[in-house]
Amino acid sequence: MKLFIQSFFVLLLLVKISYAQERFVKELDSNWKFQKTQNENAFQINFDDSKWETVSVPHDWAIYGPFDKEIDKQNVAITQNGEEIASEKTGRTGSLPHVGTAWYRNTFTLPQHEKGKKVILLFEGAMSEPQVFLNGKKVGEWAYGYSYFYFDVTDFINNGENILAVKLTNKEFASRWYPGAGLYRKVSLIVKNKESINQWGTFITTPFIAENEAKVTIKTKTSGNNIHIVSSIYDADGNLLISNKTTEQFGGEFEQNIKVENPKLWSPEFPYLYTAISQIFVGSELKDEVSTKFGIREIKYEATTGFSLNGKVTKFKGVCLHHDLGPLGAAVNKAALKRQLTILKDMGCNAIRSSHNMPSLEQLELCDEMGFLFLAESFDEWKKPKVENGYHRFFDEYAEKDIVNLVHATRNHPSIVMWSSGNEVPDQWGAEGVKRAKWLQDIFHREDPTRPVTVGMDQVKAVMESGFGALLDVPGLNYRVHLYEEAFEKFPQGFILGSETASTVSSRGIYKFPVVQEKMKQYDDFQSSSYDLEACSWSNVPDEDFVLQDDKPWVIGEFVWTGFDYLGEPTPYDEMWPSRSSYFGISDLAGLPKDRFYLYRSRWNTKEETLHILPHWNWKGREGEVTPVFVYTNYNSAELFVNGKSMGIQKKNNTTPQNRYRLMWMDVTYEPGTIKVVAFDDAGNPVAEKEIKTAGKPYKIVLNPDKKTLKADGKDLSYVEVSVVDKNGNPCPTATNQLKFKVKGSGTYKASCNGDATSLELFHLPTMKLFSGKLVVLVQATQKVGEIALSVTGKGLKSGELNLNSVE
Repeated sequence: MKLFIQSFFVLLLLVKISYAQERFVKELDSNWKFQKTQNENAFQINFDDSKWETVSVPHDWAIYGPFDKEIDKQNVAITQNGEEIASEKTGRTGSLPHVGTAWYRNTFTLPQHEKGKKVILLFEGAMSEPQVFLNGKKVGEWAYGYSYFYFDVTDFINNGENILAVKLTNKEFASRWYPGAGLYRKVSLIVKNKESINQWGTFITTPFIAENEAKVTIKTKTSGNNIHIVSSIYDADGNLLISNKTTEQFGGEFEQNIKVENPKLWSPEFPYLYTAISQIFVGSELKDEVSTKFGIREIKYEATTGFSLNGKVTKFKGVCLHHDLGPLGAAVNKAALKRQLTILKDMGCNAIRSSHNMPSLEQLELCDEMGFLFLAESFDEWKKPKVENGYHRFFDEYAEKDIVNLVHATRNHPSIVMWSSGNEVPDQWGAEGVKRAKWLQDIFHREDPTRPVTVGMDQVKAVMESGFGALLDVPGLNYRVHLYEEAFEKFPQGFILGSETASTVSSRGIYKFPVVQEKMKQYDDFQSSSYDLEACSWSNVPDEDFVLQDDKPWVIGEFVWTGFDYLGEPTPYDEMWPSRSSYFGISDLAGLPKDRFYLYRSRWNTKEETLHILPHWNWKGREGEVTPVFVYTNYNSAELFVNGKSMGIQKKNNTTPQNRYRLMWMDVTYEPGTIKVVAFDDAGNPVAEKEIKTAGKPYKIVLNPDKKTLKADGKDLSYVEVSVVDKNGNPCPTATNQLKFKVKGSGTYKASCNGDATSLELFHLPTMKLFSGKLVVLVQATQKVGEIALSVTGKGLKSGELNLNSVE
């Protein structure tokens, strides 16, 4: 097994300001004109777009709906789910209007365009098949909607006014989930001297680390003659540590080896970041300057110990994340991403897998800063198709280019510790698939020899026999817990990664009886039970993965499907309208934790107490019926009381996976009142307690924001949790009241979401029903400093009022 060691860094982040007079970076985020149209003349300079909609970028044109069953109705057998007979499926791509052709146009003016300057146009994601025109001329095109790409537009740019036009085309049956639509990530313009650092031209590694010193290697690809480079390293407080100058380069690349004394190592627990400033000079004249954050850290993958970080064996406690942000759709928003990561951090999660595509640069920046390990994935499809118009159409022409761009754009992020070249690709079968796997892995190794490569494999028997699994640096198994032992024996690497695990399904606050384990269970209301015992035909409940993670040192971690619900793939209800989003999430589409969140937290968050009771205790009509009570806790035993009467003490044990990780009272009969749990430490002392009361009628609306102070940048968000309580302040867990929202002052109403996978209410309209007693309202700052007032009202309810602040 190859030994991968690396220590790191972060990537150039484009912002609205220039790094120096020599480099100007302009984010093209405002005053875009947008129209969903087939008009082939929209690239022309004099085209009349005055009646088009004005939007800001990032932008997702499809998220505004409406939901429509016909948009993604298909007659198909989902082979990944083991289906052999085709049937009508709905909601697979979210039932939102993402299919079709649309144009974006932007008029911008540059500062004086001096002769000899180089101009780069950078797209961080465009969904999909973008064709780019500048001043009436075609600049270029790309294919993959998730890829970062750029064009040198020096020969197309004008002094003064310029007109940029982008045509995007989303075909039907091109995705297995909601892909979004439009310029959903940033677009930037970079103006620099011809003597400059190439786009994504900086590569920082740390090939040697000791307690008192680290070797930082900075490779910089440049353009221009008679140049030299000065690289300076600063600590997290901005103090200069060391500078290095060199004139020696080979093939247009400088290489500098710089010693950092007493290095502070990057880790999820201590995400320390340094900054390297790279400056290009001609003589004494500064020509270009680029700032790159990086972290110093060492990773190893070894047969005897698995994965280690900075010499410490570490298990991946990870989740898979699709790229959509619920009610925001695919349009990237840093505040939304930070909220997701904050929720996951509290759960004890330490790793993210960008399933099944390139991550946003904002997400990687946050993972560097907040401390998450990252598995950066590239493709869901290779040469053999999963869907009619998927990536297989582009594989031969674009796969290498897309991987090169992924690696070059993101390799300086210390959070990334592994690449993935694919997920559940049909190419797992046959000799050609083995060759493709090796070809892709070799590209990753060529562009970045410091990190290993994996593939999420679901055809485990096939990859055992073909050699597909044996050639990978890291063998990743998607589900198939019953084959872990056999795979470990047959694969030569000496370890197994749970690249995708669980796929338990549940609906927040919904409970079904009797309480038994089920596969592909369906109910008349198209919801799944939050007792966390229901999974899909190919998957399992969390406890089965926990056993492997805890008992098998050669299992190096897991990435749970998924951290949050996402738009599309409404299994087990993909044949039942109106289900239009997933049930897999540990938290729902609104980001509200399901009960399952606390099961993972009780095992993953080893620093803080977890004590969670389920179900709720509002069961009118179930009086006297068996209503089991589960407790998710980091403690090993607890006693349950119903209206003061003890239901006995339960202790975790190894009789079943569920008994090992949950405390369960299976014979409790429902009676209104209070249930209370008292947890004990290992010495039998009571150390924590929690109770739930039967609530009366909804009386008052309660508002709880994730933050009260926003940045007045026109992008920042406050996520306000909305719930209702009875006259005594008890939460009403079954409330479904229709609520209305109004925002005044220096903010706007952005969206709302209740986490109901069957709701057809539109996110951007200022009204929505509660689901299981809760929903979330998104308030967005404007560019004006001042107070923001949110009012939430509902018929027969005391209204909720909240004041927020927007600051510079």
